[in-house]
Amino acid sequence: MMELGTLEELPVAYREKLASSSLTPLWPMMRAALPYDKPNRRTKPHVWAWSDVRPSLLEAGRLTPMEKAERRVLILSNPGLGLGAVSATPSIFIGMQLILPGESAPTHKHSPSAIRMVIEGKGGYTTVQGERCPMEKGDLILTPSGLWHEHGHEGTDPVIWMDALDLPIVGSMEAAYAVDGDLQNVRGEPDSSQTRYKRSGLVPYNSLGSRRADYPLIRYPWAEVRDALNSLAGVTARGEAVQLAYVNPETGRECLPVLGFSALMLRPGETIKPVRRTSSAVLHCIEGGGQANIDGEALRFSESDTMAIPTHAEIEITNTSPTHPTFIFQVDDAPMQRKLGFYEEFARAK
Repeated sequence: MMELGTLEELPVAYREKLASSSLTPLWPMMRAALPYDKPNRRTKPHVWAWSDVRPSLLEAGRLTPMEKAERRVLILSNPGLGLGAVSATPSIFIGMQLILPGESAPTHKHSPSAIRMVIEGKGGYTTVQGERCPMEKGDLILTPSGLWHEHGHEGTDPVIWMDALDLPIVGSMEAAYAVDGDLQNVRGEPDSSQTRYKRSGLVPYNSLGSRRADYPLIRYPWAEVRDALNSLAGVTARGEAVQLAYVNPETGRECLPVLGFSALMLRPGETIKPVRRTSSAVLHCIEGGGQANIDGEALRFSESDTMAIPTHAEIEITNTSPTHPTFIFQVDDAPMQRKLGFYEEFARAK
């Protein structure tokens, strides 16, 4: 490896001249900017325990009315990125959002794309471009960039969901903004998950040969995803990941451009060892629990807990229950990395 010169080796007068012209020499910081083999990472493997998050979120509901919040959200700030960071990983924003019975979160749209993964409660709904989507535990609901959306609650108990956004990426480009709007006119029909895209492999006939819709399916019901995972588990060898990707049903591609989403099932007592990937990820436990070893750090997790996975992490996940499966929802930035051309997977060392 080449030994590079240091900043201190340069004459003071030269350094001052560069500084006065807003210039910086690259070579003294080359290895910090472009390290060999693996990137320098500040992101820490971390678990946010639901037993800590939920009481704080409910207290926020008592302390801050919706008219003073617009969206009542607690951000999961990765400890490696610093308290107050709007990132669980450098590219992924994760927040926990609460809506109380009778409340509504006003209509808006924004440049970052977002999803909702429902954690608890009944009676909540999200309306996206006039399509009203009921919110049940484990459901994935998309609110893509530039689409109007609002939330409401007609039930009797708190409804809580996880937000995942590409806000850190859009914000770093100085392109993050939102626009307020009027209450939407709701179409008087069930959402498309119950009508147009009820079963995989079938799409409306008139979509053939036409321009593919960017976001034809907004809600992915957990009941159907869970059934599909159980079916896939029956034909998947133990130790191999039972994993399904959420995709655009008309194109087969990722359902959003920057962040990717998938669901993972671990059978009772099963351990999986995913390959090392260049992408970062966030794992949310929908059902069950277990232990994750991330870069040698053991992290126990339970139902509704959420974990941060740094880029290039060595991962091992175990379902510690001998009798019940564990189901995990995964968010990653692989779609963005694929588009940028540097996504990689690395064979596990033997």
